[in-house]
Formats: sequence, structure tokens, C-alpha cells
Amino acid sequence: QVHLVESGGGLVQAGGSLRLSCAASGRTFSNRPMAWFRQAPGKERVFVAGVSWSGGSTYYADSVKGRFTISRDNNKNTLYLQMNSLKPEDTAVYYCAAARYQFRAATSRPDDYDYWGQGTQVTVSS
Repeated sequence: QVHLVESGGGLVQAGGSLRLSCAASGRTFSNRPMAWFRQAPGKERVFVAGVSWSGGSTYYADSVKGRFTISRDNNKNTLYLQMNSLKPEDTAVYYCAAARYQFRAATSRPDDYDYWGQGTQVTVSS
């Protein structure tokens, strides 16, 4: 079992930066791929970035590539998302997720993730 709690969201102007954190409890956190998803009002939840169980490989949606960086600290049971050069279209609720399987790379499919946080709001003003 993995319990996830996001933090770090807020209101920022376009061009600004935010760093999201996701604190995990559960002894198998370090074995599981992790990812960030986001959901804008009236839209479906979409993949943002993923990281393998070891942190050795990362994977990004085209819309955030070059601006966002996903990382994890398995000693602290924490997942991060550094977001730079933010745009108004990045406005959404951001969710961290832990995969149901272990010792693999991350995927972009929400159905591959069994554990979800409650979400943190990110609002980017123009």
C-alpha cells in the first residue's frame, strides 16, 4: 500500500516557476515507477512526466518537455516536479501517482497507476 500527499501548488505568473512535492508512505515506494498527471477543468486527466523506480530514466509529455523536470529521492520517499517557464495552459490540478507494478520504467497510462494523491492546484496567470 502507498499513500501519497502532494504539496507546492499555488498561483504564479506566466514565466515563473513552482516545485511540487509528493510525500509517500509505504515500504514499496522505492520499488515503483512514479508519475505526475494533471487535470484542467472540464478536461480528462493527462500524463505530465514519469520516472522509473530507480530514478534512472524519465519520460515527459511533449507539452512540458524542456520546461519540467521530474525527480525522486527514495531515501526521503519523495517525488518532485520542478516546473519552469510556466504558461497559462499549465493551469490544472496536479496529481502524483504510483504504479501498481514494481521495478520497471514509468508509462503514460493512468490505468497503470493504482495509487493517487489528492491533488494540488497550480494556477498560472497571464
